[in-house]
Amino acid sequence: MAERPARPTLEDVAAHAGISRATVSRVVNGASRVSARTRETVQRAVAELGYRPNQAARSLVTRRTGTLAVVLSEPGEKLFEDPFFAAVIRAAHHELSTVDAQMALLIARSPEEVERVVRFLASGHTDGALLFTPRRGDPLPDAVRSLGIPVVFGGRPWRGEQGLDVVTVDNEGGARAATELLIAQGRKRIVTVCGPADQAAAVDRLTGWRTALGLAGAEAAHCSAPAEFNLEGGERAMTELLARVPDLDGVVAASDLMAVGALRVLRAAGRRVPEDVAVVGFDDLPSVVQQAQPSLTTIRQDPGAQVREMVAILRERLRGNEVAHPNRMLPVELVRRDSA
Repeated sequence: MAERPARPTLEDVAAHAGISRATVSRVVNGASRVSARTRETVQRAVAELGYRPNQAARSLVTRRTGTLAVVLSEPGEKLFEDPFFAAVIRAAHHELSTVDAQMALLIARSPEEVERVVRFLASGHTDGALLFTPRRGDPLPDAVRSLGIPVVFGGRPWRGEQGLDVVTVDNEGGARAATELLIAQGRKRIVTVCGPADQAAAVDRLTGWRTALGLAGAEAAHCSAPAEFNLEGGERAMTELLARVPDLDGVVAASDLMAVGALRVLRAAGRRVPEDVAVVGFDDLPSVVQQAQPSLTTIRQDPGAQVREMVAILRERLRGNEVAHPNRMLPVELVRRDSA
């Protein structure tokens, strides 16, 4: 039997590159204090020799596992039914694979699950975490702050963002733009199918609608109906609003799924869209927009861009670097189609 060729070593890479072993080790282990030219020389030698680090030995040196956690505080069934969370998970898997990191998906909804997630994160199984905890009263954000690993939040935490790494999207600005579109079209009775009051994104989108219309108090409550970010929630809220505001002629929905539910109720009630009622959603997720009849005008956000920014911040923290803008808000875009 032919002998297998010897696996290239760090010393082989150093000799091939004409650079010291210590410098090669710094490049391979991700140290930041290496010149761009030296890094390029080492990376070229690594590629030419087909060198692959010994992960066990590398972990002993760097005290890194090569694993990053994605933590979601939602019921498991919602994660696999809601296309937004599916998009987040796909984006996280893609982004982490591009930086040669293994993804650990952790779901924490009940107090028992929160305890298990905190134990896992504290036990050294992962180098850092991307944390999506949208609901008020979620104990996980406070629990992970003292663990000693870098954590980047996806979305605005309820207890403020001071001292945290946060990447969110302009939820308030997006809802305001949706409402202003309907105002510009001459719509006079614009209601909102809004999300649950314990989610920061829903609250911000409600604020954007209310600000654009100049509504407050009882008037805002009369023209809004909260529900879960799903099809059934949109149907339920739209039915309630039609009974309460029968002359409505514009709807701002807090998600595309809710907008599709609202469209179904309007169609069943004999309301033409957009002739009688204009409808705008939020998300622009292809799997949902394709269900809309007519085609849905909506606010586009990019889960991939959000996750990409989160991973970039996390990697800088792992390198021990300062982050110039640790609190980032990504823009959204109004996409015009047939519903408004």
